[in-house]
Amino acid sequence: MSMENLSCCESFLKSSKPYFAMVSLQFGYAGMNIITKISLNTGMSHYVLVVYRHAIATAVIAPFAFFFERKAQPKITFTIFVQLFILGLLGPVIDQNFYYVGLKYTSPTFSCAMSNMLPAMTFILAVLFRMEMLDVKKLWCQAKIAGTVVTVAGAMLMTIYKGPIVELFWTKYMHLQHANDTTSSNNPNDSKDFLKGSILLILATLAWASLFVLQANILKTYAKHQISLTTLICFIGTLQAVVVTFAMEHNPSAWRIGWDMNLLAAAYSGIVASSISYYVQGVVMKKKGPVFATAFSPLMMVIVAIMGSFVLAEKIYLGGVIGAVLIVIGLYAVLWGKKKESQVVNCEISEPTKNIGSSCKVTEDVEANNGLEMKNSEVDNNSTLSTIVISSPTSENPLKRTIQEP
Repeated sequence: MSMENLSCCESFLKSSKPYFAMVSLQFGYAGMNIITKISLNTGMSHYVLVVYRHAIATAVIAPFAFFFERKAQPKITFTIFVQLFILGLLGPVIDQNFYYVGLKYTSPTFSCAMSNMLPAMTFILAVLFRMEMLDVKKLWCQAKIAGTVVTVAGAMLMTIYKGPIVELFWTKYMHLQHANDTTSSNNPNDSKDFLKGSILLILATLAWASLFVLQANILKTYAKHQISLTTLICFIGTLQAVVVTFAMEHNPSAWRIGWDMNLLAAAYSGIVASSISYYVQGVVMKKKGPVFATAFSPLMMVIVAIMGSFVLAEKIYLGGVIGAVLIVIGLYAVLWGKKKESQVVNCEISEPTKNIGSSCKVTEDVEANNGLEMKNSEVDNNSTLSTIVISSPTSENPLKRTIQEP
């Protein structure tokens, strides 16, 4: 009996590993948003943070790429180098810089809610580049389109409308305690900064979606060297971020970093959000697929909202709550449509295989010169089978073969 209980516990733990991994990863992402927000509020340059983050990520990932994937490395041609250059520009440079500025001007909860637009934006780009199936008559395609529209509507609502503050039972006292700091919220510049931050977050998500679309192409070359691909993207992105930082940040003291929150933000985001997350997501996607991995992203928004209300005394507005709910509904509509689409595609692929393997046999030769003829032959007195006569023109003896299939 004890052995049966032990085997049940082992099977439960084995089947629960992907769930525990993705939930833990969302906590890691939530911590990154909170720590980064504190670091940016203390005055750290987001340009420098991007450089340190991806430099640390490169240093952490490179040894694994060397020990596990150093054999049979793909040759870096000019086309592949251009793709790697664009990937480094989209991810580490454009996406991260825009995201950090948007995070600084808004809040961690708002930033996480905007990040949930990623599947919808990826779907739009995939349709534009003819990488996505689009059949309006199908229910799964209607779900993807409706989910995209609802997600964009939720993001627009969060950007345009704030509404009254939603008081949680543990935040009422904290908001009263920080009442002296709310005088700045009446400043009209805050509304402009919030709108600017919202636009930058949307652009950051668009750059992130573009990275996924382009990465799907280059993964054909690096199918067995995903860690090496991540290392190259982080390394090239670090070099590009250094150039951007020297061009935009003219204060040499901005590069100084000590044993403080700035170092923690750079190390945490580089190790957890870039290195560990890439590995965990890759392992989970191999077992459960990308739909399963993406479905946990709204959990990060809930965790950040709770942690932000405790740590940062973050204010949650009604417009943000309604917009976040719409984004989550749209997100799961898109994910449901993608899941149904993959099931339809798998069924269409498996059906011809079954038909080909089912009692096909070659019968007597039939005279034919060119073209394709079809006729019926009776088998077992009652069963009627379609007979396909195929011939190819040759200089001497023509190939004459009759294939019968049910």
